[in-house]
Amino acid sequence: MAWSDLEELLETPGTYIGAGSSYEAAQAVIMGIPMDYTVSFRPGTRLGPQSIRNVSSGIEDYSVYLDKVLTDYEYFDCGDLALPFGNVDKSLRIIEEASRKVLADKKFPIFLGGEHLVTFPLIKPFIESYPDLQVVHFDAHADLRTDYYGENNSHATVMRKIAQMLGPKSVYQFGIRSGIREEFLFAKEYTHLVTEDVLEPLREAIPQLKGKPVYVSLDIDVVDPAFAPGTGTQEAGGCTSKEIIKAIHALGELNVVGFDLVEVSPTMDSSERTSLLAAKLVREAILSFVK
Repeated sequence: MAWSDLEELLETPGTYIGAGSSYEAAQAVIMGIPMDYTVSFRPGTRLGPQSIRNVSSGIEDYSVYLDKVLTDYEYFDCGDLALPFGNVDKSLRIIEEASRKVLADKKFPIFLGGEHLVTFPLIKPFIESYPDLQVVHFDAHADLRTDYYGENNSHATVMRKIAQMLGPKSVYQFGIRSGIREEFLFAKEYTHLVTEDVLEPLREAIPQLKGKPVYVSLDIDVVDPAFAPGTGTQEAGGCTSKEIIKAIHALGELNVVGFDLVEVSPTMDSSERTSLLAAKLVREAILSFVK
């Protein structure tokens, strides 16, 4: 598929640190999904992708953890999708179409949200292409509601929709510390849900995930707001920034086929430390997941 087929869905090209100039030559592509129409508390995550790019110039292209450097990889920043502001249904269709094109071109995708609902259309083509797909979900919130005030397209319902598409026990949830009782009852039947903790439970789950295609969805609010305040629905009691970096490295043992990082809200991030953490996680994801 030609770059022009995807370019028509996008705004101006992005500027993540070191990104190359050729979509065709890229092993991995970065794409922003600037949507925050269904957030339940504070808006602003539509500005997240550009904020992550803006601060990326402040990090090195070398990972001291992995002894790897971004210059050894070919990756391209597509920029942000051009979405019709406020039109949820049409935006979800555009997001799904863009994800399908990237997958068809055999690029490793790194999607930057945006609210967490964007994961639902992003992951649909992966479910179709990988019948045994497993999802690893980092979040403060279970996101397993049937609806939020009567609306089933919400960032609070996204993982329930995905779990129902995949079938029981294909979603692994880590760091969860917020939700209503019904969500946790659903999780007992449909997902592997770990409350509060992230790194050690993830390491214990790695053997179950080996040999299977894995899609990773990381809501930045899994990290404690002391480390990542720039998110719309802060929830105390989360993991440290060090732990989430180590979690990305642990997932490098697996066949990760797609990655999204969502819910960065620069309007809540006066120090930009949340965007800086996100930019670093993108670097570590490229170096860990792109084979």
